[in-house]
Amino acid sequence: MSLRHSYTVLAPVYDTFVAPFTLAARQSNLALLPKAASTEVLLVGIGSGLDIPLLPRGPRYTGIDLTPAMLERARRKATAEKLDIQLDIGDARALPYPAAAFDAVVLHLILAVAPCPERVLAESVRVLRPGGQMLVFDKFLRPGQSAPLRRLISPFVGLLATHTDVVFEQLLAQTRSLEVVSDTPTLARGWFRRIVLRKRAS
Repeated sequence: MSLRHSYTVLAPVYDTFVAPFTLAARQSNLALLPKAASTEVLLVGIGSGLDIPLLPRGPRYTGIDLTPAMLERARRKATAEKLDIQLDIGDARALPYPAAAFDAVVLHLILAVAPCPERVLAESVRVLRPGGQMLVFDKFLRPGQSAPLRRLISPFVGLLATHTDVVFEQLLAQTRSLEVVSDTPTLARGWFRRIVLRKRAS
């Protein structure tokens, strides 16, 4: 089963299970976004648009997701919030935007979901301007953490919804363009983390 098919099936119930659990972490991350009207913000894997009601007014927003059924829910939220946001169907591993097009990139619950998360991170870096901010919220193992159950089930649950064995530091090591500004444990005894990154000036 492809992820697009899985999330088409999950779309009607996704918010019910995910929204209450992740609300506070999303709010804390999105509060860090720059507020200037000239700011361009990309939300990669925007899904059903859980971030939309939490976005500060001012910046120009673009959201992209692989699944039309999820994007339709995001459109409804944008309409309800009267938020002007461009919503595109596309693959996070090959973003359809030019290099250095955005001042900030939001990666909420996408790096552990997408196949080849290193490509998702690399593409996000590509479209981020030097000095730009990247906001990550997801579940990650720590380097050297055993977590045998999470590692055991990851190949199976990864086919349906999300991987449970992604080590963020391994992804970060594949790009030299990012520096860590902050790394805050949150939810599930720190399995979930809020990570703020900055793209180094070239």
